[in-house]
Amino acid sequence: MTEAIGCNGFPCLDIEKHSYCIPNIDLDPSRVRAMMISECSPSLSSDYFYSPDSLFSRTTLQAFRDSGMEVRDINQLIDYGFYFTTAVKCGKKTYGINSATIRHCSFLLEGEFNLFENLKVVMLMGDVAIKTFNEMAKRKTGTRAIPAGSTYRLRESTFFFNGLRIFPSYLQAGPSFFIEKSKRKMISEDIASCLAILK
Repeated sequence: MTEAIGCNGFPCLDIEKHSYCIPNIDLDPSRVRAMMISECSPSLSSDYFYSPDSLFSRTTLQAFRDSGMEVRDINQLIDYGFYFTTAVKCGKKTYGINSATIRHCSFLLEGEFNLFENLKVVMLMGDVAIKTFNEMAKRKTGTRAIPAGSTYRLRESTFFFNGLRIFPSYLQAGPSFFIEKSKRKMISEDIASCLAILK
């Protein structure tokens, strides 16, 4: 997996390159049916999705449990066909992410996206994920996959990109997931809709 994704030179100024993290897992790309893209890598690699009992895996698993799916660990979701990654492969220095960083990282995301021929669903978890995916979509089709607007409003509509169902949602990876209860409910609804497509 890691051969297809790699940052050259780390040109972005608003990231912590020591926290650069990409999915380092052994899986068959043909089995991936759903891609869940969160915002940025955590500051510590031990908090990433595929590390045992990590922060990202705990909050993501809880989001799936909230949706009604009985799940014990990330490997169970991988076996079901999910692939987890971040739009920006490094941790961020401040709250926001620059447009130049999003543009640069969209090429890395495109490398990942192109690995999976059998995708049915892409879940965009948070504004950075939506913006990064849109950069990739504009190169491929000349237009955004998700229009501008608040995620709350966007969730009322249905979006497709190259035949794939695209869900704009909220960030499920990290400590904010446990704090923002209204968003947590909407995340669970979006995951439930995703699971219904995959059944």
